[in-house]
Amino acid sequence: MIGFGIIMPIISAVLGIVTGYMTGLSVGGAVVLASMAASASYIAAPAAIKIAIPNANPTFYLTAALGITFPFNIVIGITLYHKLTIAIYAMLS
Repeated sequence: MIGFGIIMPIISAVLGIVTGYMTGLSVGGAVVLASMAASASYIAAPAAIKIAIPNANPTFYLTAALGITFPFNIVIGITLYHKLTIAIYAMLS
């Protein structure tokens, strides 16, 4: 669960960065898009899981979303997404 809570936001962020590049966003705009893509797991996922799988144990999906992904994004993620955006933009340009 820890691995998924860290790896999936990075994958989502990279997809956000590439989408930002393809749509002509600036580096800053792509960083914001990457951060939003990476944060989707703790914004929408708990509500979606609660509705889609009513018998699911909230301990698991809330821990993954709010206990792992959110702190990762705040402490490491946003800086990582900025560095990844610069590297990906340089590679694609």
